[in-house]
Amino acid sequence: MTTITLVQFNDRVRELAPGISVSLVAAAAATFLSEHYGAPVMLFALLLGLSLNFLASEGKCKAGIEFTARTVLRLGVCLLGMRITLEQIAGLGWKPLALVVVLVVLTISLSVLAAKALGFQRLFGMLTGGATAICGASAALALAAALPNHPQKERATLFTVIGVSALSTLAMILYPMIANWFALSPELAGVFLGATIHDVAQVVGAGYSMSAETGDTATVVKLMRVAMLLPVIVVAAMITRMQGAETGGQRPPLLPWFAVGFLILACINSTGWVPSLVQGGINELSRWCLVVSIAALGMKTQLKELATVGIKPILLMIGETAFLAALVLVLLHWGW
Repeated sequence: MTTITLVQFNDRVRELAPGISVSLVAAAAATFLSEHYGAPVMLFALLLGLSLNFLASEGKCKAGIEFTARTVLRLGVCLLGMRITLEQIAGLGWKPLALVVVLVVLTISLSVLAAKALGFQRLFGMLTGGATAICGASAALALAAALPNHPQKERATLFTVIGVSALSTLAMILYPMIANWFALSPELAGVFLGATIHDVAQVVGAGYSMSAETGDTATVVKLMRVAMLLPVIVVAAMITRMQGAETGGQRPPLLPWFAVGFLILACINSTGWVPSLVQGGINELSRWCLVVSIAALGMKTQLKELATVGIKPILLMIGETAFLAALVLVLLHWGW
């Protein structure tokens, strides 16, 4: 029995190795380009993946690319839990936490309604709204992993990643100017940047470009938004349960394994027992898993399919981003 299992394992490794290897190469190249040219690594990984999409159609790489785009993605989401602690959230008091909860609920709700009004599936609105309200490309990938399969899901996921990456980079440049124009204090500027910019890296870049205090506050507020990923994934999983499983008609678990892992790691990280070296290593592994998986998702997508999305999805994402920024400014003006 053991011999048969080992043989099956070796066969599976041989089957997956080519696709995983090419995804890793694309991710390494994306990381190199991001470090040297300053653009989001997710965007580079996606573009490189799209340029290699012929590998996923047939041949030796197909199985490994499928595995990377699905299982490695979920592992990366699971490891995101090591980014947050309960102490970080409690340190800013109840107002930023209440602000984040209100932002996430209102932004996703409005996005679902707007998507339906524009003729899209409600799940597309949840995907773009979650990416805008929580943590950009990481949230888009996490929600895509939790939502039920749909013929257009992968294309919608990739479009969302492209949109939030571009808008997050633009926000990193413009939002510090907006904070200065409204004469926000360093703490309030940090709350504004952390509550509005989509991706963690751009929040850090924008915050510390203003001041150390602004950067620290922005980072913690952003991590509060990352923490909202878990309840949103639970809602997505409930939708999946109501619609049945992807195959066989059986309902998937209420909490996907990667969501359980996310929660466990967040609790472990909150104890303060995790050495900074281990924490940094897990965060880096999470980043690599997400970059590798988005490269694989790019390989699974045909460029001609992305070219057919039209103007409406673009307007939806721009509208979500503008709504989030305006809502935060209003709440900061009246609530602080």
